[in-house]
Order: sequence, then C-alpha cells, then structure tokens
Amino acid sequence: MLKLVRPSSTAKLKSVLLREQQKILKCQQLSYSGTRNTPYNTIIMFVPQQEAWIVERFGKYNSTLNPGLNFLVPIIDTVKYVQVLKELAIEVPEQHAITADNVTLKIDGVLYIRIVDPYKTSYGVDDPEFAITQLAQTTMRSELGKIALDTVFKERDALNIYIVDAINKASDSWGIKCLRYEIRNIELPQKVQEAMQMQVEAERKKRAAILESEGIKEADINVAQGKKQARILNSEANKLEQINQAQGEAEAIIAKAQAQAKSVEVVAEALKQRKGMDAVSMRIAEQYVAAFGNLAKKGNTLLLPSNTGDVSSMVSQAMSIYNTLSTSQKDSDQDKTVNTVNVSQDDINKLTDTSTIDTVYKDADSDPKDDQSDRK
Repeated sequence: MLKLVRPSSTAKLKSVLLREQQKILKCQQLSYSGTRNTPYNTIIMFVPQQEAWIVERFGKYNSTLNPGLNFLVPIIDTVKYVQVLKELAIEVPEQHAITADNVTLKIDGVLYIRIVDPYKTSYGVDDPEFAITQLAQTTMRSELGKIALDTVFKERDALNIYIVDAINKASDSWGIKCLRYEIRNIELPQKVQEAMQMQVEAERKKRAAILESEGIKEADINVAQGKKQARILNSEANKLEQINQAQGEAEAIIAKAQAQAKSVEVVAEALKQRKGMDAVSMRIAEQYVAAFGNLAKKGNTLLLPSNTGDVSSMVSQAMSIYNTLSTSQKDSDQDKTVNTVNVSQDDINKLTDTSTIDTVYKDADSDPKDDQSDRK
C-alpha cells in the first residue's frame, strides 16, 4: 500500500514512489513472459532499460510501456506482461536421438534467443520458453535422423545452422528470433565408444604403416638413383679414359712412324755419302755381335750358323744381301723410265711396205707425241 503524502512536495512524492516500487520489484521474479508477479499500478511507472511492459485496460491490450517514466490510470490500467528484450540463453534438456545408421545418442544444447516483438510474444504463445525448447528438441531429432554417426561431429556447424533456420521459421509468429544454437554434449553408447576408439587406433596404425612404407620407398628410390648416377659417371669416366688412351696411342704410333721414316731418310742420305757403306758394314757387325750375346736367354733351342766365329764373312753376307736388294730396286726404277720396243718379224715385213712407211712418216711428221705413244 502507498503512503499518503502531501502534494506540495513533488520531489518527496517521486522519491517515495520510487522506494515503494523498488520494494515491490525486489519481491518479484520477473520473467520475459507470463502474468505472474507483474508490477502493481502505482500511477507513475518507471520501466527499466531493455524491458517492455504490456498494459491492458479493461482486460484488453492498451499499450506497451517503453523504458523510462510512464503514467498509468489507476484501477483500470494493469501491467499484464513484462518482456525482457535482452538476449536470453535457454538450456535445452538432454534428449535421445537416433542417427541414420541407427545409433542412439544423448544430446543437449543451449539456445540463444531475443524478443523482437513483445506484443506477439505476449499474445502469440502461452509459454514461449517451453514452446521454443520443444521446437529445438524436435528439430534436433529430425536433423540427426538425416545424417550418420561419422558425420555428426564433422557437420556440427551445419547442424546448428539448420536448427536455427527451422526455429526461426516457426517462431516468427511468436515475436522471437533465434540467434544461434550450440550443441553442448554428445554422449555415445559404451560399445560404440569402444568401437570408435578401436577404429581410431587402427587408422593411426594404418597411417604410421603408410608413412613408414613411403619412407622406405623414397629411401630405395634415392639409393637406386644414386647408384644409377654413379654408374653413369663411371661409364663416362671410362669412356673419356679410353678415348684419351686411344688418342695417346694413335699419336704415339704416328710419332713412331714419323721417327722411323725420318731415320730411314737419314740412313739413305748417309749411304749416299762417301764411305757410307763402310759405316753400314760396321753397324751390321755390331748388331751381329749383340745378337749372339743375347742367345739362349729366352729358350733352350738354338739354330747357329756353321761359321759362327767368322764375323767378317757374316758381315760380307749381309752386305751382299743389301747390295742385291739395292740393285733390284734400281733396276725396277729404270724399267719404269726406259721404253722398250719389241718388234716381231711380221712387223718388220709390214714396215717394208711403201704405203706403211709413208703412213708412219706422215704420222711422225704430224704428231711426234702420238707416234711415241703408239710405239709404247
């Protein structure tokens, strides 16, 4: 009950009204909906921030009181509903749901809502909290029945979005907007948990085996590539070595041949000089003595000439062979330069003919070179 005060003091009146209203509010448990424990009509009403009070006059909706100072008509105006406009968190009770692969889950969550239209919330549904909770539970069971157990954890965010969309479609006429829904706990049967644990262990063992095999494979590939490159390099080195060796041998052979040819030319020039034959005779005698000094070093069988002790005869024999070869070489050279004509008896008889002689003379006068070629 309000205490009577003098109307002369306005400040005192406001303070008294504020104290009385605070006392009343302390004894009340204000929820965002319902008709219980609503504020009494004190004519001057102070509405807190982020609240909306629904006022009825003669049992009919009259107005909505906004935060701040408001005035009501006593007796005929009544604050019927108090709606909280803050974001509210409602706990969704634990429930059982069956997935698409027939696994029973125990799942609960938290629903975050906000009242956007106090009038619809007050007159559109009797108990908004109960209605929104039941809607969240049924939507959760419906969405879980569409997916398998393995995809529940993967599609958790998508599942939350689907539930929020379904709630917003149904709660639009209630003046409530669902901001988000979060799955809090998911409890699996004991056997399913053990099977999932075994599956996880098997998957990890599989990954470890695959990684180990890939490591061994890469190691073998690296070793094989290393051996391949080593063989290629060795073959290239051997190739270059053989090429260099062949080039060296070819150059050595050419150098030896050139040296021998030069030595032969020097010997030939020396033989043409005076007393060259004497020097050759002396050289042959030295080689003869050296040859007999090396006898019986590599074998036991020997073939000795009868005049082994007569060095002069051996030298003269060698010189005669040399002279014979030189004479034959000179004769072959002379045969190449000298033109020989063999005239048979029939050819002489033909030459006695006057016409033949005239023809021969004409041919001789016309082209001496042709005549020489014919004689050849």
